[in-house]
Amino acid sequence: MTTEEKIYFQDFMPGNVCFGCGNNNPEGLQIKSYWEGEEAVCRWSSEEKYHGWANLLNGGILATLIDCHCMCSAMAYAYKIENRSLDSNPVYRYATGTITVKYLRPTPNNKPIELRAVVEEVKGKKTTMKCNVYAEGEITAEAQVIAIRVFDSNQSNAGNPFVE
Repeated sequence: MTTEEKIYFQDFMPGNVCFGCGNNNPEGLQIKSYWEGEEAVCRWSSEEKYHGWANLLNGGILATLIDCHCMCSAMAYAYKIENRSLDSNPVYRYATGTITVKYLRPTPNNKPIELRAVVEEVKGKKTTMKCNVYAEGEITAEAQVIAIRVFDSNQSNAGNPFVE
């Protein structure tokens, strides 16, 4: 697959208004995640309004990037292991069960960053992932994330937060 042919997970989540990953949130972070081998990758450039200290990315924004990248990656992985495209049915959506972020060094707010996530385990509706954040080739944060499948279009929509 060439660089021009990236398939972004978020493009297959219609109606998504999430601050981090929602295509339908013009004020949001607008992340884009895709497969690069067995890793889910997201490259993102910040804006000054997301700084913590001068020229450093706010830790909450960084946690949001990790969270949303991993939730979208868990969804894409479920489709991948079922050997089907992201625009097929049933539709799955994930929410955060837990997220533990270790901030290893300051992450610059004025340089592009890269998130790389891998699935470590899938048990039923629970997907455990590891995500590393890089800036200028140096790791700045690492996270353990548990994603929970909270929506399956084959199931009843009663009580589903993703359906109005």
